[in-house]
Amino acid sequence: KKLTAGSSKVALRDPEGVMLAALHIEEVWQPDRAAEAKAVFNSTSKAHPGADFAINKSNAWYIGGRLEGLQAPSHYDFRTLRFTPAELRAEFARLGWRRVVAFQTRNPMHRAHVELTFRAAKQVEANLLIHPVVGMTKPGDVDYYTRVRCYQLLSSKYPQGTQKLSLLPLAMRMGGPREAMWHALIRKNHGCTHFIVGRDHAGPGKDTDGKPFYGPYEAQGLFKKHESDIGVTMVPFNMMVYLEAEDRYVPDDEVKPTDRVLNISGTELRQRLNEGRDIPGWFTYPEVVHELRRSFPPRSQQGVTIFFTGLSGSGKSTIANALLTKFLEVGGRPVTLLDGDLVRKHLSSELGFSKEHRDINIRRIGYVASEITKNGGIAICAPIAPYDATRKHVRQMVDPYGGFILVHVATPVEVCEQRDRKGLYAKARAGILKEFTGISDPYEVPADAEVTINTGELSPEEAAQQIILHLEREGFIGVSGAAA
Repeated sequence: KKLTAGSSKVALRDPEGVMLAALHIEEVWQPDRAAEAKAVFNSTSKAHPGADFAINKSNAWYIGGRLEGLQAPSHYDFRTLRFTPAELRAEFARLGWRRVVAFQTRNPMHRAHVELTFRAAKQVEANLLIHPVVGMTKPGDVDYYTRVRCYQLLSSKYPQGTQKLSLLPLAMRMGGPREAMWHALIRKNHGCTHFIVGRDHAGPGKDTDGKPFYGPYEAQGLFKKHESDIGVTMVPFNMMVYLEAEDRYVPDDEVKPTDRVLNISGTELRQRLNEGRDIPGWFTYPEVVHELRRSFPPRSQQGVTIFFTGLSGSGKSTIANALLTKFLEVGGRPVTLLDGDLVRKHLSSELGFSKEHRDINIRRIGYVASEITKNGGIAICAPIAPYDATRKHVRQMVDPYGGFILVHVATPVEVCEQRDRKGLYAKARAGILKEFTGISDPYEVPADAEVTINTGELSPEEAAQQIILHLEREGFIGVSGAAA
């Protein structure tokens, strides 16, 4: 159906099909998505999650208009921690809180965050609202279930009756300075009078050249410029660092040149969790470490997906079966083989071989592999998977739950054609088979493979052993393939 301004309505539904709202369409237009990304994020880089979504993942047509709400979305988790803006304002009135400073976060909180929020509340003589985002955040972030359990453990670290935890269902855009102002407006609607803006607020990290997308305190500068328009007072803070000799946290602008400063980045924390290494008490609390280790066990206890890619006849299935046999021989961990032909038979029998259908097939394999990985198993996938973007999508599906090892079986097309027992290459050359990878359809050679195998130089058993050695080196399995 063609949508037209002034005469169409669109139903907005949740994933289960429940209608939440109706959009009365007043505008229909085709945006300049690159210009939009540049205006909002000051970037058109694929490395910027918000800009990448706006340019490459949002729809080509936009609609806008009056939104008619019908019912609020249903949430079945942490229900006692979810408040609408009106409910939270009423709660503040009931508690007698007239000044409330909000703290926005998408990460677990540690000792530095507790010290920062305590100082901020004390500085402006306000009560504290810890208001973490529980919607879409930056790829690779800790899932919100784990984060909320960590937040709940921290209530005892504050003076009784001075802080409240409430969850904010919000999809972050990682828009830096502009997003900081947006976050403040949201907190104003929830009844807050002050808002903490720290270092690199809502920043997406660095671009492909290793340069930060935004200055470390650029958000504070833009916020200060518009503070009176927003109607919320900013509480600026520098990054908190630990002084080893004094056993305390201070803002980094209070550090003297002679002070010895300690810090652990989010990347280092994840590495320590993956490797089962110690996380020091000066950095976080033992109960938070325990909760993080429940969700992020060391690599030797994580699931892993081994994803083969290569031309038809390259030897993927043969190596995958050899690898499966080696894992089954050792035992100790569930292993599932998702071979291309088997998946086509059992999960994707209705699909053809167009690019669209191939992408759907690979995404189905990725979804199944991510579920296996999430539950601590080993998924061995052996499709052709010719398209780089689809392989990257599968990696993104699996990465939050465990390891992802891309194995490129780099057998030349001439060798694959010589091995062709099914006669597929001959049919493709004759034009009988359309869209055949390597002949009439491209194969995009991966630049991000963890393991590359040349079957002209290695037997299937040697190739499987090469993969096992890589898994051992990365810590996913113990010596000789055993569960560590």
